[in-house]
Amino acid sequence: MSTIIETHDISKVYRMGSETIHALKSVSIKIQRGEYVAFMGPSGSGKSTLMNIIGCLDTPSGGQYVLNGNDVSNMTDNELAEVRNKEIGFVFQTFNLLPRQSSLENVALPLIYAGYNKSDREEKAQQALESVGLGNRGKHKPNELSGGQRQRVAIARALINDPSIILADEPTGNLDTKTSYEIMELFENLHAKGNTIIMVTHEEDIAKYAHRIVRLRDGLIESDEVNPDVTSHAKVNAAH
Repeated sequence: MSTIIETHDISKVYRMGSETIHALKSVSIKIQRGEYVAFMGPSGSGKSTLMNIIGCLDTPSGGQYVLNGNDVSNMTDNELAEVRNKEIGFVFQTFNLLPRQSSLENVALPLIYAGYNKSDREEKAQQALESVGLGNRGKHKPNELSGGQRQRVAIARALINDPSIILADEPTGNLDTKTSYEIMELFENLHAKGNTIIMVTHEEDIAKYAHRIVRLRDGLIESDEVNPDVTSHAKVNAAH
């Protein structure tokens, strides 16, 4: 397996007035291509900051971050945006869909920035919707879909550029238990197809789907362990 994410002693310091907040203190982590990792930790542990740096939404105050062989620690905002569009698919708790656009148009959106023409965009978006089980919902707007369907549209949009990594920030935070498990099964399928998935969650039952769990506390990695019960957990849920 090849390393896709590598951080060396990254830190992140925020200044709020006279106060200095050390969100990340010295975090070194390696993630291999095709891994399925959950970041866990209490509020203020640094998990969201680490997610934002890995997602090229933010840069570290110190240390080095290498993504897919490129050192992105000191890139400009424009360079980061380019890496983000090419390498990373985002799935957020709040879905972040455009309300006036159809499912198909929402999914196709990243392809506009990538320079695809309209017919190619629509074809790729349709394939992405089919891959998440919503091939027949392309004309529906977000308010005509259930929460679970909206999250599936968001996942299809995250997949559209064939990203190296899918970053999911509390992807089931707004969903009921049954729908949450359906979305996690979808992530299981995506991982089985070879996608690298990194998920931030504070819910233990959701983290159990990941094959590796990294726990943060006070800006440091507290533990980093392979999830022993991932296979048994998947079987138990399949039986429900």
